[in-house]
Parts: sequence; structure tokens; C-alpha cells
Amino acid sequence: MNGQKTAASDPYFPANGDPRYRVHRYELALEYRPGPNRLAGTARLSAIAGRAPLAEFHLNLAEFKIGRVLVNGRVAHYAHRGGKLRIRPAKPPAAGAAFTVEVHWAGNPKPVRSPWGGIGWEELTDGALVASQPVGAPSWYPCNDRPADKASYQISINTPSAYTVVAGGRLLTRTTRASTTTWVYEQSAPTSSYLVGLSIGMYQTVLLGEPGLGGVPQSAHVPAHLLARFSRDFARQPAMMRLFEELFGPYPFGEYAVVVADEELDVPVEAQGLSLFGANHVDGVRGSERLIAHELAHQWFGNSVTIADWRHIWLNEGLAKYAEWLWSERSGSRTAHERAGVAHRLLALQPQDLTLADPGRKLMFDDRLYQRGGLTVHAVRCALGDAAFFRMLRDWATVHRGGVVTTAAFTAHVARYAADPVDELFSAWLYEPALPPLPEPPPAAPAQPAAPSVPARPGYPPTNGEPAGRRRWRG
Repeated sequence: MNGQKTAASDPYFPANGDPRYRVHRYELALEYRPGPNRLAGTARLSAIAGRAPLAEFHLNLAEFKIGRVLVNGRVAHYAHRGGKLRIRPAKPPAAGAAFTVEVHWAGNPKPVRSPWGGIGWEELTDGALVASQPVGAPSWYPCNDRPADKASYQISINTPSAYTVVAGGRLLTRTTRASTTTWVYEQSAPTSSYLVGLSIGMYQTVLLGEPGLGGVPQSAHVPAHLLARFSRDFARQPAMMRLFEELFGPYPFGEYAVVVADEELDVPVEAQGLSLFGANHVDGVRGSERLIAHELAHQWFGNSVTIADWRHIWLNEGLAKYAEWLWSERSGSRTAHERAGVAHRLLALQPQDLTLADPGRKLMFDDRLYQRGGLTVHAVRCALGDAAFFRMLRDWATVHRGGVVTTAAFTAHVARYAADPVDELFSAWLYEPALPPLPEPPPAAPAQPAAPSVPARPGYPPTNGEPAGRRRWRG
């Protein structure tokens, strides 16, 4: 089979994803046994062929044992090597035709190798956790692993009844038979493969806040011994949700859940409708509150509005970083301009070799990308003024809800709200590695729309402080 890179392949991960077709729905039926770390599954994919008949195509899947592969209900030839499941249908789907793929697989799931270590399915001391950014999804299910290929998901998982299963989306049913329980989740919103989150563990489930009529249901799944600290650390998440809905538009999904694993994680990580934290992010003194804001903001920036490929990752991380600063500003701590000044001073002391709009795979998770991304958004705010900036930001999240974007789309969008040209601003911040001067602050006027009332609090973690831990996931 032809394994050559196509023009539409992701430039950072050309072996991941196949642009010759797109998937619009995944239905996963899984059985997991935590003790032996044994996973067996059936995946049914509903897809549409691209502009040419599909004599062959591929899915990404780690080194599991394949039972069988069907295309449109007929047995297909396949080869499975190097994380690719290459499929030759008995009758190739025609150009533009809808087709189905069914894959049966089983084995012991484990993280897939990446430049940042193992990513994806992680066996915990008692349970499992999945955090797939950027290429970990094939560690547990067959997928067209490219961020632009967004689909709806139904995930059914059968596991021992002592465990709670949490996935992004709405819990449809929970059925117990004998000693096992089957959990069925539905995520109807378009979702990238790397954003399909999952956690299996011994959790207590609690509700955060009172959503009220039209509010967003927010739940948390936490080890019992961490509940007291968690209740203080996450107490202001409902206020964050209200603020971000006012600034960015309605929350883009049906519900929001957080999981606290009973393990240390290097950083939290976002999934669609779900964020995953480590026990080290729960200290009882709100020491990780900026990270709570960061992961929540990703539900708009990264999850609902998704980058076309990984060159544009600054759009995810820069906007989520700036959301941290907006929460700080509105909750009685430092202003966004003060936060920007701290970030600028830190960046000025570091190497100037990062091009934000195309950082390269090696630097795509460099902390400088997060900080410079936030500074770029702040520079846009300073150039537009608060009224135009917040209109721009809300419209960006609303117009592209559920869609796929690029850096060029963002710069064109911003230009429509600017009284003066912004070409030089973006050239300096996005395409030149040298750090531009800190922009002048916007006029001292209340930002619109107004924030919900949030009590002030002392202290705030440093802008670049990320807790250390043994797992190196990025959020």
C-alpha cells in the first residue's frame, strides 16, 4: 500500500490520519478489566470517502491483536504494522460515498511513543486514565487521528462494578449485571480523536454549583480522601463558567466534568467536555486555580474551535492562557496587563528562536509558546481596545463553533474588528522569532461584558508555574 505523505497530511505528524476520507461517527463497545489491564473492543465507524474511490485507506491503531475488519459489512484485507491499520476493501467505496468500517481488537493497552514520552492510555495503580494530546488516541481505539477530522461518539464500556467510568459527553445509561457495569456515553458535538477522554477509577461523584434553568451541569469525580481539599480548590469553577460564557459565548457542549486521578500528573489536560487533573493539583489552598481556568477555557478554544493541524497550536494555548489572565483580572487578582508584563519579562530572558505561527514539532509544547501566545492575544486587545476586542473574541468562538480554524483565519477575523491595519502586529508576534516590545495597555475602562461578582482573594500562582509530576501530559 502507498504510505506516502499526501498534501493534506499533518506536517508535524504525517503518519497520523488519512485525509482521503472523513469520519462523522464512532461507536465504540469496550470491555476493560483493570487487574490484567485487558481491553477488548469493537469499533464501528461511519465515514465518507473523499474525491477519489477508496481502493485503500488506513486507520491509526497501536499494537493490538486484530480479530477482523469489515468494510460495508464485507470482510476486508488488512495489514497492521507500525501503528497503522491499512485496509483494502473488497469493494472500494466510490468517491463521495458513505461507508462503514468495523474493527475488532484486543490486547493490553499502553501509551504510544512520542517525542514527549508515552501518551494515551495510562494504567494507574487502580484503574486507567486516557489523555491523548496530541497523538495518543490510537493507544486504545482505531481512529483517523488528525485534529481536523471531527466526529460524534458513542462509547460503551463494561468494567467491574466497583469502578466509576467517566467519559466526555452525556451518560445515557448505566446497567449493572452480576459483578460488572456497562456505562454508555454520548458525545454528539464534533470531536477530534485526541480529545476523547476517559477515566476508570474509584471515585466519588459530586456536583459543582447549581446550574439552574439553562445553566451548564458541572460534575466532578474525585477520590474520597481528596474531597475536602477539592471542594475548596474548585469552589469558584462555576463563577469561571459564568464569566467565560459572558466573554466567549455559550458553553459549547451539554455538560462539563472534571476528574481528579489518585496519581500525580505533570499538568492537567483537556478533553471534550472533560478535564483531567492529578492529585497534586488539589492542595486545599487554590494553588492550581489558574489551571482550572485554563482547562475550562479550552472547551471553547481547542475543543469547540479546533485547529486544522498542529502548526496552529498557539491558537489553543494562547487563548487558554489569556483566559487565565482574564480570570485573574476579574476575580480580584492581577490585571491581564500585569500578567502580560510578567510573561514578557520571563520571555525576554529566554532564547528567541520560536516562531509562534509554526513552532515545529519540537517546540509545540514549549512553555514559551503558551506565554507568547497569551501575549499575542493581549497585543490584539491593546490594538483593538476592549469593546472591539471582546466582540471579536466572542464572535470567533461563536462563528467557528464546532469547526476547524487556522492562524490565517484568526488574523483575518481580527482585522475585521480593527480600526487600523494589524498586519505589522501579527507579523511581529506570529512570524518573527524576536520578542516584540510589551504592548501599551488598552484604555482604562471596564471590559465588556461585565464579569460576575467574584470575591477577591490573596495570592496567585506565578504565570509560568506548572506543578511537577511523573506524567508529562500537556493541557
